[in-house]
Amino acid sequence: MNRRTFLASSFAATLASALRSAAPMGRAPRILLRSSWQVVNIGDIAHTPGVLALIEKHLPHAEVRLWASADLTPEVIAMEHRRFPKLQIVKGTIRADGTAANPALAETLAWTDFLLHGSGPSLVAAKDVAAFARHVRKPYGVYGITHGSFMSGGEDRAALEGAKFVFFRDSVSLELVRSQGVKGPLLGFAPDGAFACDLRDDAAADAFLAAHDLAPGKFFCCIPKLRFTPYWTIRNSPKDETRHARNEQMKVADHAPLLEAINAVVRETGLKILLCPEDKTQMTVGKEMLYDRLPADVKPRVVWREKFWLTDEALSTYRRSAGLFGHEQHSPIMCIGAGIPALVCRWAEQTSKGFMWRDIGLGDWLFDLDSEADRKRVAPAVLAMAKDPAAARAKAAQARAYVEKLQRETMAEVARHLG
Repeated sequence: MNRRTFLASSFAATLASALRSAAPMGRAPRILLRSSWQVVNIGDIAHTPGVLALIEKHLPHAEVRLWASADLTPEVIAMEHRRFPKLQIVKGTIRADGTAANPALAETLAWTDFLLHGSGPSLVAAKDVAAFARHVRKPYGVYGITHGSFMSGGEDRAALEGAKFVFFRDSVSLELVRSQGVKGPLLGFAPDGAFACDLRDDAAADAFLAAHDLAPGKFFCCIPKLRFTPYWTIRNSPKDETRHARNEQMKVADHAPLLEAINAVVRETGLKILLCPEDKTQMTVGKEMLYDRLPADVKPRVVWREKFWLTDEALSTYRRSAGLFGHEQHSPIMCIGAGIPALVCRWAEQTSKGFMWRDIGLGDWLFDLDSEADRKRVAPAVLAMAKDPAAARAKAAQARAYVEKLQRETMAEVARHLG
């Protein structure tokens, strides 16, 4: 048994033991999933249905509810209910005195046997986890997070050490937490929950493709991004002048490799390009930094999506594409989860989540845009993917199989123990 298999199997046994000891005999174990971080990004939305799908597949006898963040919208709830019609969703916090902010949350905290913190850029709900541990005093675990970024907070260590297990979605995070001497829980690697996201809106995807003359398998998706997401343009928040200045400084250079790749694919293969967003700020970025800079012979074969979409339509579109490249991570994750080739470009301002590409065997599809050598590799890699689609899909399928193996190893033992 290799190291990864051992860690995954140990994780499964630990969760099974925790659930088995928590749930009274004669009824199904009850899992409360703490997830749903924000809805302005289809990748952050994807964490939740991904983990729900894993529970559904590998723990079919368990009951699950979602403890969501405050900004979960009716539109996103409706989308999740189309896939999980019986899902109960609660919001709110645990007050300092240990009481729940509303009756629905209070009932759910009493109902649950085990709290599972879902995938995210950090221990996103550290305060909620800490309050759960302090006042509810039931077991909990963490599945597929990044650790050590600017998003990590002061309560993280105590919450991590009190967990039954903590799984990180990239090896950089795992090594960091080990070097920090975090003690108590089982520590290991688990793929981001978004790999298992299977939301679909085929009708919307087909209608959009037909309206823009995009044939299945005959186009690539491309996602632009600035170094720092300019949330101040879509939220009522102050403009961060330092981050804005960094974005302005780097935006031309950062998008040059994507422009080069778009030009090469259109000119040398005849495939089309769809410029699409992962978050609500990226339609503007795509127009300014890519679409408006295209040469006259290329622009007619590039489609700029000017309206935001939700995860289900996006994933249905990705599944109809020849592949994806760009500056984001979760759209590539959803692509690989569906067997679609996807390249990832990253830079120092992002969290370490991009290194999971290396961890699942796709290191040569990971590009560091702070490295001049890597910048030059982007366009040739995209072109190679376009010219040999069979090889690209085989590579994607191999990574997908490895991810699914890890998912089975982390969940199959749990399912067996739960009967």
